[in-house]
Amino acid sequence: MAEAPDPFKARRQAALAGTQVGQTYTYRRTFTDGDVALFCGVTGDLNPFHQDELFSRESPFGRRIVPGLLPGSMLTHIGGMLGFLAAEMHFEFLAPVFIGDTVTCVVHVLERDEARKRLHCEAQLTNEAGQLVMRARFSGFPTAPRLAPDAAPLSDGP
Repeated sequence: MAEAPDPFKARRQAALAGTQVGQTYTYRRTFTDGDVALFCGVTGDLNPFHQDELFSRESPFGRRIVPGLLPGSMLTHIGGMLGFLAAEMHFEFLAPVFIGDTVTCVVHVLERDEARKRLHCEAQLTNEAGQLVMRARFSGFPTAPRLAPDAAPLSDGP
C-alpha cells in the first residue's frame, strides 16, 4: 500500500484512538425477495437454492434461502459507517436465512492493535427467533466514524 498523506494518517489515528475494546454496533434488516434478486444479479450467484422455488421445496430447507454473503454484507453497512477498510474477513454460516427473516448483526470490538493500526472485531448475526445464523471475524482500520457505538464499554480491556 502506498504511503498515506499526513492528514489521512491523523484521521486514521484519531478514529483508532476513539474506538475502545468492548464497544458494540448493531444493525437490523429484513431480507426481501427483491434483495435476493438484486444480490444474485450483481454477483452472478444463480444457485438454485436462492433462485428456484421448486428445487428449494425439495431441499432440506424446504424453501429458498438468502445467499450467505447477503446477510454477511451487514458488516459492510456498519463498516461503511465507520469508514472501516477491511484487511481480512472470516465467516461461519450456521443456519439458513430465509426471505422475510429479520436479522440482527452485532459487531463487537475485540482488540485494538496499535502497532498495525488495526481493529480486530467479531460479529454475531441472529434471526428474529434469536437463532445464531452466522458468526464472523474481521480486522481492518477505521478512518471516518459516523456511527456511535451502542453503549460505552465497561473497560478498555486488560
